[in-house]
Amino acid sequence: MKKTLLSLCLLMASFAAFAQLPTVGFKGGVNFATLHATSNGSNLSINSGTLTTFNVGAFVDFKFGNVSLQPALNFTGKGGSFSGSNDEDFEGSAQFKLYYLQVPVNVVYHVPAVVGDFYFGAGPFLSMGISGKEKIKVNGDEQSEDVKFGSGENEVKRTEFGANAIVGFKFKTGFLINANYDLGLSNITNDDTGKLKNRVFGISVGYAF
Repeated sequence: MKKTLLSLCLLMASFAAFAQLPTVGFKGGVNFATLHATSNGSNLSINSGTLTTFNVGAFVDFKFGNVSLQPALNFTGKGGSFSGSNDEDFEGSAQFKLYYLQVPVNVVYHVPAVVGDFYFGAGPFLSMGISGKEKIKVNGDEQSEDVKFGSGENEVKRTEFGANAIVGFKFKTGFLINANYDLGLSNITNDDTGKLKNRVFGISVGYAF
């Protein structure tokens, strides 16, 4: 038992000696979100139109040499828009805005440059739905209502998970430019007839202390 505790203490001490002081940062920017819809029992799949929304959040970067572990907490907008018409005087559209608290945990590799660091990384994320708005327009008549999260057939699942990739550049001054792509892997709808998954490309700027 004493040997085990001693080994753990030595291991923690070696990590502490190897790791640099953690960096705390903030960033925010614009999201270009889409929804990927598939139908059960067929090969039919549809990508929605792009919805422009936003993201804002904070991160901590634990750096070990050129590699770091970077957890974050983000408030991020997702969703998409659909539209269609036919020859019988029908014209309709639907827009879904979904807002999540999202926790990505990325493993990031840093490449030193003259004025800063290039970086790129990837990892999983877990999201929790906070609020949303659904807007439907048919032949000029528009209806809007709040999105409900839950397990009901007409509700959106509150939790979502997926994979996240980031790339960017951090200047020595602390200013950074970042791009990310979130690939939703879980179905966010409770409808048994199909699946709906989030896709988000984001661009942000920020500052790391």
